[in-house]
Amino acid sequence: MSQAKKKVILLIDSASEFDRKLLRGIVEYSNDNGPWQFYRMPPWTIWDPEGEKRILERARNWKADAIIGLWNPTKEPQLSSLGIPVVLQNYHSRSSAYSVITGDYIGTGSMAASFFIGRGAKNFAYFGLSGVVWSEERRQGFEKTVSQAGYSTSVLETESLDNTSMITSWLVGLPKPVALFACDDAHALAVSEICKVEGIRIPEDLQLLGVDNDDLLCEISDPPISSIALDVEKGGRMICRLLDTQSKGNWKPFTVTIRPICIVERSSTKRHLIADPIIEKVVNFLDDNFTRDLTMAEILEPYPLSRRSIETRFRKAMGTSIWQYLQNLRVEKFTRMLVSIDLPLKEIALECGFRDTDNIARTFRKYHGISPQEYRKH
Repeated sequence: MSQAKKKVILLIDSASEFDRKLLRGIVEYSNDNGPWQFYRMPPWTIWDPEGEKRILERARNWKADAIIGLWNPTKEPQLSSLGIPVVLQNYHSRSSAYSVITGDYIGTGSMAASFFIGRGAKNFAYFGLSGVVWSEERRQGFEKTVSQAGYSTSVLETESLDNTSMITSWLVGLPKPVALFACDDAHALAVSEICKVEGIRIPEDLQLLGVDNDDLLCEISDPPISSIALDVEKGGRMICRLLDTQSKGNWKPFTVTIRPICIVERSSTKRHLIADPIIEKVVNFLDDNFTRDLTMAEILEPYPLSRRSIETRFRKAMGTSIWQYLQNLRVEKFTRMLVSIDLPLKEIALECGFRDTDNIARTFRKYHGISPQEYRKH
């Protein structure tokens, strides 16, 4: 006898890269572990009372097994009458009654700040969307890491991108050069377009970083925008895997956390904010050659200065030592490859420039607090 198809209502948009990747992960799981059957309804209907009724009626009449997507947080109790698992994307807040699709938003903000600090930035700015948890927590992570490095952050959060006069005034007034982190790629693109009109040069005057790695939004900008990639498809698959363990009338809420993977660098950040020309050359050399087995003599050979002098100037400009900067580059690449390529840890370590591959797990744990195996699993 053939297995009954699991019926899932999707209240997920398809306009953003995040939502498309989430849908892709859900479909991939269905293809590999199905049979699943989907009914996608426009998520904007949840804000219309009649639309809410249609969704609930569809779930009952179709005998849906689960719902995944957005829902009006003030109307969550309506879903309990269905008696089926519900997985909600957080937006204004996180649901406390149902399963949640959320993100490591604070970690994403911290990753952005660490990236800019590593580039020698001294002025920092955050542009976000007010009243939504994912933007607010990205700001918190960014501000905290910037503050820990001894700097402050200029913040602008708006309810929409329509108030261009306010955004323009804020951008023009920022001290330059400035490292600006936008809550997502749509906000980063808005910044890029205003900078073009106002004559603010990217990346010379303003380095720009977004979130979601939406290829279309990032590449339509001139220059193209660097962005933090998220492991959204893995999150979509994890949702389905957990739903597969639950059934009508016998389910418990769970949380799926989508984590940042890496920074996909494009032209909007490809310039170090370093005033010292010699140190800028050293940093550029390290960026281009960190996977090689470098020696300090090779790194410093082109410059008619003592090793101590260059190391002192490097620490003043970059806030860290030459060796630590090199180690940071290698760990960053190792982390990206760990979640994107299915290779043994030692092979990845060698490709990233580590020669002492036996200690890669200990080195990785110092940066992330967990082992490479645990990081790859989650």
